[in-house]
Amino acid sequence: MGAEGFHRSTESEPHKARTQAILRAHPDLRRLVGRNPWTAALIVATVGAQIAMAAAVRGQPWWLVIAAAWLIGAFADHALFVMVHECSHDLVFRRRWANSVAALIANLPQFFPTAVSFRSYHLKHHAHQGDYALDADLPSEWEAGLVRNRALGKAAWLLLFPLFQIARTFRLREIKFFDAWVLLNWSAQLAFNIAVWIVLGPKSLGYLALSFFFSVGLHPLGARWIQEHFLADGEQETYSYYGPLNGVAMNVGYHNEHHDLPSVPWNRLPAIRRGAPEFYDSLRFHSSWTALLGRFVFDRRLSLYSRMVRSPASDRKAAQV
Repeated sequence: MGAEGFHRSTESEPHKARTQAILRAHPDLRRLVGRNPWTAALIVATVGAQIAMAAAVRGQPWWLVIAAAWLIGAFADHALFVMVHECSHDLVFRRRWANSVAALIANLPQFFPTAVSFRSYHLKHHAHQGDYALDADLPSEWEAGLVRNRALGKAAWLLLFPLFQIARTFRLREIKFFDAWVLLNWSAQLAFNIAVWIVLGPKSLGYLALSFFFSVGLHPLGARWIQEHFLADGEQETYSYYGPLNGVAMNVGYHNEHHDLPSVPWNRLPAIRRGAPEFYDSLRFHSSWTALLGRFVFDRRLSLYSRMVRSPASDRKAAQV
């Protein structure tokens, strides 16, 4: 359908059935399930590195601040986003509260307080992939209609992706938007941003804000959002990325593997593919985020409508009856 409307499916999302088939064929893969507490050390180290970089650019010209955010800060912030993602699946510590605290710390250099709310939206995405009322990963109708398949519109959408992502949440149902953890997230983030402004100055805070926008937007790293669930080739709903940037993005490109076995931490995701090659070698995948970014922006066959939308499970059951 491309620029005219979302693709539609009456089938269930593909991962549950494949998970069952994989575990029947390779029950030994269950040993990969678990946690990686060393991720907490990476959180502390990366947060410290971002603060050090923010301090280093405080007296530099703005062009150098922007360059540093693009070339260095974006990669650090993207890694922190992956660590927040790990915490949302409780893949760092056993206790949920400990994972939430780790996510709050990882969120600090990212300017916007997103760690706690991300957990709610992301777990719904796993459970209800393609359900327009529950999956925040899907663009909104107005969003897709605004951007369509125009190159300038798609580039602007990537640049402002965090704002569009926030706007999507207002259409969702069955999600508790505000609680004590959200308040703590907002308070900690506001206090951190104010402290950076007072102690290090506006350029340091600008570096952190730009790093965040680049890490998820108009940058090769931003192509991750296209890679994961855009229908780039036929009707396959989820794609993995097997390329060199997985080395600095904590294997987040292994997206089919993650959806199939979401209780496996980031460092063990490649082992899923190695352990069940017959399931993954038959799937199409991406090998370059940079090439995909260029294709998405300039290929008029790709738009925000290049996504699969399905009816809620209750509607599908009623139709079968």
